[in-house]
Amino acid sequence: MIVRPFKGLRPRPERAHEVASPPYDVLSTEEARAMAADNPNSFLRVNKAELEFDEGVDPYSEQVYRRGKDNLQRLIDRGVMVRDNRPSFYLYRLTMSGRSQTGLVAVTSVEEYDRGLIKKHEHTRPEKVNDRANHISYLQAQVGPVFTTFRFDPAVDKIFKIITAAPPQTDFTSNDGVRHQLWVVDSENFITTIRNTFAAIREFYIADGHHRSQSASEVCRRMKEKNPHHTGQEPYNFFLNVIFPDRELHIMPYNRVVVDLNGMTLEEVFKKASGKFEIKPHQGEVVPARPHQFGLYADKQWYLMESKPGSFDESSPTRSIDASILGENFIGPILGITNPKTDKRIDFVGGIRGNTELVKMVNSGKYKLAFSLYPTSISQLLKVADASEVMPPKSTWFEPKLRSGMVVNLLTE
Repeated sequence: MIVRPFKGLRPRPERAHEVASPPYDVLSTEEARAMAADNPNSFLRVNKAELEFDEGVDPYSEQVYRRGKDNLQRLIDRGVMVRDNRPSFYLYRLTMSGRSQTGLVAVTSVEEYDRGLIKKHEHTRPEKVNDRANHISYLQAQVGPVFTTFRFDPAVDKIFKIITAAPPQTDFTSNDGVRHQLWVVDSENFITTIRNTFAAIREFYIADGHHRSQSASEVCRRMKEKNPHHTGQEPYNFFLNVIFPDRELHIMPYNRVVVDLNGMTLEEVFKKASGKFEIKPHQGEVVPARPHQFGLYADKQWYLMESKPGSFDESSPTRSIDASILGENFIGPILGITNPKTDKRIDFVGGIRGNTELVKMVNSGKYKLAFSLYPTSISQLLKVADASEVMPPKSTWFEPKLRSGMVVNLLTE
């Protein structure tokens, strides 16, 4: 696989904790506005600039993109962010609850993405792709990295360990307790070794950032149409990526809450579900201990659900995933929610919020049912991508999240 060094724009180490922010798409505008309220240097003002406007503003409007560009330029003009003089790789380590993951920050090939060598497991929505493509075009910068993985490679692991034995250039702990460390790799020897070692890796897999990668492809398509002298080596042919070995990644469950019982009593729902699931009352909360086991919370009571043998296709990479089993055998046929992407009767709760949040949501009266799931595994994700299939909606919640603004890829020289 192609990985290239680049002249990263990054915060001065002592300012990184002010700048680095959660990804643009994990916060609502209201949440982003509150988070950035007392912080003029928050990178949310660059990648979610609508927070600086009244609530009625169109987040996809030109004025929002221009404000994001102005805010990025202000960080540069004030010396809060500085561009490296030499093309470099970067190693980015995140540590959460005593567990670390270390990835290579590089730019990767749009062509390899278009050819399917950077593999996907989700569909993308055109309006979101167009939004991020416009954001890249207005800012002339890729500000939100794609988060990819590769099958563990001992040679890569050895290089990472050598580099990270030295002190990092940036080291801070964000307010959610996650430690962020960044090493700058500008030695020609290390750069050559990294490029050659990754050249032997056969594929990358997108873990998070399908819209960001597709938007980079869209920008490249637009630029090729405008540039009669296109060579394939221009900066727009590559996109910002952080690439982690698969064995270091951590997926949390993506739980579900449902607004109503589709006109039935809970007893009637359980009776319909009994053909595919064993359902038993459970003392205390249910945290599924293995695949195909689920927790269900309703009427201030937890129930343990287990899929019955033969109730799903164990051989299918996609249909054997618990989110798919629950959707096809319960949420769809019994609760009548056949399109969870668009149906307003269902919502999704990242596992970082825990079962306490599920109980709170149901006890509030707004929701009638909550489901806790066993997390999808990395191996399941890779199998789905290898089969060119698509994961069920909201199947994976990766933690910790990459911070935007740690390193930015400018498309200008």
